[in-house]
Amino acid sequence: MERESIAVGLDIGTTKIVAMIGKKNEYGKLEILGIGKSKSLGVARGVVNNITQTIQSIQQAVQEAEANSGYRINDVVVGIAGQHIRSIQHSDYISRSNPEEVIGDADIDLLINQVHKLAMLPGEEIIHVLPQEFKIDGQNEIKEPIGMYGGRLEASFHVVVGQASSIRNVGRCIKSAGLDLSGLTLEPLASSDAVLSQEEKEAGVALIDIGGGTTDLAIFKDGIIRHTAVIPFGGNVITDDIKEGCSIIEKQAELLKVKFGSAWPGENKDNEIVSIPGLRGREPKEISLKNLSKIIHARVVEIIEQVFAEIKAYGHEDPRKKLIAGIVLTGGGSELKHIKQLVEYITGMDTRIGYPNEHLAGKSGEEISSPLYATAVGLVMNSLRNNTQSATPLVEMQKPVYQPVVRQQPVAAPVVNAVETPVPVAAQIAAKVEEPVLETVAAPKEDMSIVNESTEKKVKRSFFDKYIDKIKDFLDNAE
Repeated sequence: MERESIAVGLDIGTTKIVAMIGKKNEYGKLEILGIGKSKSLGVARGVVNNITQTIQSIQQAVQEAEANSGYRINDVVVGIAGQHIRSIQHSDYISRSNPEEVIGDADIDLLINQVHKLAMLPGEEIIHVLPQEFKIDGQNEIKEPIGMYGGRLEASFHVVVGQASSIRNVGRCIKSAGLDLSGLTLEPLASSDAVLSQEEKEAGVALIDIGGGTTDLAIFKDGIIRHTAVIPFGGNVITDDIKEGCSIIEKQAELLKVKFGSAWPGENKDNEIVSIPGLRGREPKEISLKNLSKIIHARVVEIIEQVFAEIKAYGHEDPRKKLIAGIVLTGGGSELKHIKQLVEYITGMDTRIGYPNEHLAGKSGEEISSPLYATAVGLVMNSLRNNTQSATPLVEMQKPVYQPVVRQQPVAAPVVNAVETPVPVAAQIAAKVEEPVLETVAAPKEDMSIVNESTEKKVKRSFFDKYIDKIKDFLDNAE
């Protein structure tokens, strides 16, 4: 029987870290097996700035996902974003030695590897090389060159570039958390997999993912990625503005934004007021909802205008590059009231909120189909495409431990098996003492599972502690 592919995505965001375990069900939809979420402490604007805190947040999210799903995570596909990300257009070609042979995967790989050798700025690294259109012996607009004849194979590429040190820091956090890194994906590309339909990508669409620290943009036309950008502003900047403008603490500012915030000031009446409890017995503060939405409006307009400038830079005013499907908003920031109307007003383009429920199985909870989890769902889909076995069921891992217990049920058997297979000492003693009485043979089962569970926890704990100690030593030495 073929083993089913279990995929794991890890979204390292500025406000939260999400670990998600999923698999494909019999209908080809994504079934989420477990999800773990923790507050992100060591990340600012999509870039790791405190390794120790990031490792702890990753471990917390991973442990929660493992507990919810009953699977042990081995490796993850991680999303990458941050203001250091930039994209370039590049064309390259290869001359084939034998034009009489049809073009195959090897030729495409050769061309892509050639682009990977491009000279970048110091400290930069290529993350993705995405082929857009191919040209064979001067014949234009070929989307699928495999199986065709030709001597000169040319292609235009969308190349995504990032800072090598930032990418390595993410890799270091994953390794130190006791996981393997199976792949890196640009976050707007992951979100687009989860939220956009193929028809929208063909017609032309701009995906805007408003996160906590960054706002990511991905533009598609004719089913091909045309432009990507990361803007270093997100929901956290709005929270900071509320904190400064209303002279309140961050926690209260975040709650105000989520519960009463609106991107359209005209919707609030002048007499609508929210009372916020004062600090340490001070008088409560009264805040007008109209003022609150004016603060939010000013910052959201700035973010959207920056995104719109990127859409203009792509050239959407050109009839051939027109984005017929308009804009799709996703990410936590898209849950802000009236943001859809504001985006339509500023850009003049059709807008909808993107939910990742199109690819999810019916059983998935309402929480998972929120725009908040679009990137995490996209990363799991990306991992599934690689056909990885990123997680193993905990039951499978414990099978060898429980085997001796099954064989011990006949009275004579425990002695033989105690020699053949190493059985924990506690269980051996229990088995010898209880041998004559048939009714108490089941007792060692419980003892063994308790012993094994506790040792497994100890091993896991000591494994993580060892890594954290190593990192602490490294950081102390660096200081």
